[in-house]
Amino acid sequence: MRWQPSRGVLRTRLLLFLSLLDLVVILGSFLFVGALYSSGGAQQGLVIGLAMLSIYFLSAFSSGAFAVSVIDRRSRGVACALRSMLFAAGAILFTAFYLRASADLSRVIVAGGTLVSLAALTVARSLFLRNARRIIGGNPYNVVLLSDGGAFRRTGTGEYSTILAASSFEPGRHDPMMYDRLAVALQKADRVVVACSAERRHAWVHALQGANVQGEVLTPELTALAPLGVAHFGEDPTLIVAKGPLGVEERLVKRLFDIAVACGALLLLAPIFAVIALAIRMESPGPVLFVQRRIGRGNRMFHMLKFRSMRPERCDEDGSASTTRDDDRITRVGRLLRRTSLDELPQLVNVLAGNMSIVGPRPHALGSRAEDQLFWEIDDRYWHRHAAKPGLTGLAQVRGYRGATNHRSDLVNRLQADLEYLHGWTIWRDMLIVAQTVRVLVHRNAF
Repeated sequence: MRWQPSRGVLRTRLLLFLSLLDLVVILGSFLFVGALYSSGGAQQGLVIGLAMLSIYFLSAFSSGAFAVSVIDRRSRGVACALRSMLFAAGAILFTAFYLRASADLSRVIVAGGTLVSLAALTVARSLFLRNARRIIGGNPYNVVLLSDGGAFRRTGTGEYSTILAASSFEPGRHDPMMYDRLAVALQKADRVVVACSAERRHAWVHALQGANVQGEVLTPELTALAPLGVAHFGEDPTLIVAKGPLGVEERLVKRLFDIAVACGALLLLAPIFAVIALAIRMESPGPVLFVQRRIGRGNRMFHMLKFRSMRPERCDEDGSASTTRDDDRITRVGRLLRRTSLDELPQLVNVLAGNMSIVGPRPHALGSRAEDQLFWEIDDRYWHRHAAKPGLTGLAQVRGYRGATNHRSDLVNRLQADLEYLHGWTIWRDMLIVAQTVRVLVHRNAF
């Protein structure tokens, strides 16, 4: 097999080539029209082109014009770029009119540069995307075939890796350890195709829906009736059964928001961290932080940080015993920390480390129960909530669903809110949830 650079390098090359291509096309178009319009028009064309570019790139990244998927869906890549260009032109004209600067703005350069840019983007992007794999040196997609006894026709055109599922994965078992192994195996995959018998497809659907990756089940006998859409693996049709809730551009925006909020909060709260740490050590010996394994994005385990609120010898590592209102395991300092939610502050470090987000479904301990049943035994949609990073706060929390889970409905209410959050994500909603969190920091169910 011919050597090719890593997927990360290929993705970076694709992004850089597309960005440079669009920059040259748009800036060149306005310089060209400006130079044709008048002797001094090139300078104004340059200024207008630079202003257009800032708005264009913001819109294009949000719309998916730079997503890796455009390498196969060329028409979508071109359409997103054209829509972003029209949006940028409209924004420039609206701003100039609002600031009463339209008299100083050449309408000919704006209109002509926009039209030339639209035509040039169509041609340039179509040609580039048609030859993108050859230009960047390989295929940026990472496709994994999970072979679980199902028949499939091998294809000589696709590049994929194969994992034999029988020896490591049993999708019908709701086993956290198995889901963790599956998450590790699929962590670098962009697309997962499962080849299994018809009897095992339902189990694999559930296993993949929380894996934060596009999951597909090979269905040679079907050509339609897919819940999310139909794709193909080689010559066989597949049913798309799962997708991560956020695209690459959305994850980038969310990550930048997380870093900005976490860094700012850690700097502002550093004195409070020191006071809390001192108070914990003065009351009882033992570590200041409590580290507990939780279920994260893609059903993969991670270690979550909290300020220790219980006596060290009574800490519950699995979370199997829910905290009660007068729990004698909790220290006096710990009781204050829990009531004010200050015990959660160290998770800002988890956010910076990348295994948590500021907003998302709250991560649960492995032994968490309601009415003596593990969470995933109550509702088999439980694993679907892990399609996004767990959050320091979330939609369920601002709706008041927190504290002990004494009844099945306590879990179901939180799950419904988490699944609702995953559909229709926007950065503005994250900001709203952060603002709403302030009023529920102190809550009657926090103990």
